[in-house]
Amino acid sequence: MNTILVIDDESGIRTALSSILMDEGYQVETAEDALIGLSLLEQRSFEVIFLDVLLPRMGGLEALEKIRTGWPGIEVVMISGHANVDMAVRAVKLGAFDFLEKPLSLDKVLTVTKNALTIQKLRHENISLKKAKKLPFDEIIGHSPGIQAVKDRIEQAAQSDARVLISGENGTGKELVVRAIHYTSNRADKPLVEVNCAAIPDTLIESELFGHEKGAFTDAVSSRRGRFEMANGGTLFLDEIGDMTLTAQAKVLRAIQEQKIERLGGEQTLTVDVRIIAATNKDLEAECRAGRFREDLFFRLNVIPIHIPPLRERTEDIPELLNYFLKSFGSGDIKISPSAMDYIQRYSWPGNVRELKNFAERLSILCETDRIEQDVVENILGMVSNTSSGKIPLKSEAIKGGNKFGLPEDILALDYNEAKDLFEKRYLEYKLSENGYIISRTAELIGMYPSNLHAKIKKHGIRMER
Repeated sequence: MNTILVIDDESGIRTALSSILMDEGYQVETAEDALIGLSLLEQRSFEVIFLDVLLPRMGGLEALEKIRTGWPGIEVVMISGHANVDMAVRAVKLGAFDFLEKPLSLDKVLTVTKNALTIQKLRHENISLKKAKKLPFDEIIGHSPGIQAVKDRIEQAAQSDARVLISGENGTGKELVVRAIHYTSNRADKPLVEVNCAAIPDTLIESELFGHEKGAFTDAVSSRRGRFEMANGGTLFLDEIGDMTLTAQAKVLRAIQEQKIERLGGEQTLTVDVRIIAATNKDLEAECRAGRFREDLFFRLNVIPIHIPPLRERTEDIPELLNYFLKSFGSGDIKISPSAMDYIQRYSWPGNVRELKNFAERLSILCETDRIEQDVVENILGMVSNTSSGKIPLKSEAIKGGNKFGLPEDILALDYNEAKDLFEKRYLEYKLSENGYIISRTAELIGMYPSNLHAKIKKHGIRMER
């Protein structure tokens, strides 16, 4: 049922509009001023707003600007008994759908409402079509038994609202599976909201998930919706759920069980309709046995389990994946020799599909020839490269190192965790520099969410230069 909000300080207008719209089957809520109306927007979803221009405390045009910024998907119809052309033009420039003069015409109100809802529906359909064009399966490449089982499970999961738990190593494509499920489900036109549980400090997780009221803590200068509210009607993706603290796990369990939440510092209980999809690179059953993950939450999440096999277990998909990535980088004419492809398929790919994508990007940038031989592959993967001609067709020097594996000696002198952190820092510094320190572009190219990249930059103290 479409829900409409009427914001007007005249009780007669609120009553008249409510009666007209409710007679047509719409659900209507009212507010006597803009501040109350904005508070209602924080609590639930609306499709159309009728907003008076002259209001106490906050004017209608100022409220319109806030609505367009905070809730751009809602159509706003301005109403006024003191309208003029300049005011109407300004309202439309600010993003109003239409402008109605008082006294309101019954036919005009119904026509504008119907048109606004039609436009909104078309916009949602357009967004869904654009997303569906890329997904659900266009980016899940491969026909191996393992990946075909994943696709079959996606189709099964999309037909219900059951919770899904996706497991797999880093770089296997868990995010693609999440989007495929969402955009083939009956929630495809509703929000898909992601929470990276590993990137949010324990002190902020409750506010991030459930929102907060103004004054709930020192920096809470205004009310804020949490991710559960943002995902209302749609899907909430809890990424790296295995890294969530036990305290946060208890609060998420309660929200899942009851489909009800309370904002931090608030007293009102909000009902939410959210489908939960969680993902992890950890063995959650082992984490439960170790006492680091709640067993009751695990069973709540693990209704439909989907395991994505690592790339080394579906090597028959590698040629198709590599060709796909090369085409995406504009190098679809590059051919891989049989010996080179055999070497690529025998490589362990610890970074999985993400590493293969980065490898394809290096090939498209570094290689001058349109045929790739094994020595080039060995070179780019950082292995020993000894060719009969002694020449490798690259635009830059081979990867160098002081040992047969091509690893820098300063990294080899460290323990595992220190070496991993140092490599990660150098890798991110290089990629950020290569992409002009633009977070969104760098994150996309290396297969990482921008929020994750922000967290890594902060962790390693990387200087953001221009």
